[in-house]
Amino acid sequence: MPSIEVSVLQVTVLRRGALRTLGALAALLLSGPAGAAEGAAPATPPGATLESLLELARERHPELRAMQFEAEAAAQRVAPAGALPDPMLNTELRDVTNEASGGSFNLLPSRVGSTRYQFRQTFPAWGRRDAKRDAAQANADEAAYRASATWTELALRVKTAFARWQQVHAALEQSREILALTQRFEAVAQVRYASGLAPQQDAIRAQVERTNVTTEIVLLEAELATTRVRINGLLARTADAPLAPPRADAPLSALAQLDAVGLRERVLARNPQLAAEDARVRAAEKNKDVVWSNRYPEFTFGAAPIQTRNRIGEWELMFEINIPLQQDTRRAGEREALSLLAAAQARKEAAANDLLAQLGEQLAALEGARTVELLARTTLLPQATLTQQAALAGYETGKVDFATVLEAQRQVRQAQLNLIRTRAEARMRLAEIERLLGEEL
Repeated sequence: MPSIEVSVLQVTVLRRGALRTLGALAALLLSGPAGAAEGAAPATPPGATLESLLELARERHPELRAMQFEAEAAAQRVAPAGALPDPMLNTELRDVTNEASGGSFNLLPSRVGSTRYQFRQTFPAWGRRDAKRDAAQANADEAAYRASATWTELALRVKTAFARWQQVHAALEQSREILALTQRFEAVAQVRYASGLAPQQDAIRAQVERTNVTTEIVLLEAELATTRVRINGLLARTADAPLAPPRADAPLSALAQLDAVGLRERVLARNPQLAAEDARVRAAEKNKDVVWSNRYPEFTFGAAPIQTRNRIGEWELMFEINIPLQQDTRRAGEREALSLLAAAQARKEAAANDLLAQLGEQLAALEGARTVELLARTTLLPQATLTQQAALAGYETGKVDFATVLEAQRQVRQAQLNLIRTRAEARMRLAEIERLLGEEL
């Protein structure tokens, strides 16, 4: 009977342990896949859209971050530039040997003949502090605009690389379709050759054409890998980091027409490089004012209590002024400031002329790309496709030779590649225009 009780107890303990184990396993099974999915699910790689690349480039590119830090550092120089110079405190121990009182050498202020404490504060000439502060603010603005210009240059490189990414992807997809069509030509040529309806040369030509298309696919895949490395470099990622395939390229006709006059006004008003040159002109003007203020003296005021033993027995007041007598030195500095101001103004004018010339060039190239894209999409490509279909149908019935079929295929292929290349070029031109504007269209 006791043994039976022990067995029941053991069974009960075993059952409870088994239930705990099963519960733990069930919780593990329920939480395991969710946890794995939550921790191991890879994020969607960038590359499908231009916005995904621009966002990463803005966050991670080291050159852009360096320019932003430099702009922040320049902004911190504004307040100190307009501040007063630090005051000066001078302590003078008199009669440290105590000869007048018959004592011994001592350095304690209360144990010497007397101690003089002097406090001095220098005040620059009227307007110099404001001019220095304004010059520092202009330099800070220039640094901020330089950072913006760095971003526009980086965005241009990203947009250009993405346009190339789209172009190579589209060309690769098109070449693979051409390869499938070429294989169809080859099959037709072999059937006709086996039936005695075509010479063996047709089948050989089809094989040569298929090899050429395959070679082009290999070259495009290599170019695709090169473009991937370039984009990852702009995003501060490893060279072999994955990129998502880009979305289908849209026709250029969906883009709004650009107003040349309005764009020129926007370039002059918003281009960061031109804004940086304008800030440099303002800095040169304020530096000229700083140099001109050297014609006027600086003033220093001071107060000096004199301690005798343990009490303040006397007070002294001090006034000091520097006399600007070195006129040759000051005139040379003023001529230098004027030359720097004229150079900054000329540099700004040159930058404006160069930017407007670039805008005109890009607009002309964009308009040409629009025209070519429209003709290729609405006229050339449909015509070449109809010619290819007619040539293939005629070859199957023996009305045309195989050379006509290959020539029609090459025309379709060339029209498709021209369309893809023209769209990529147009988007590169648009990226250049956006760089000149300093903002998105």
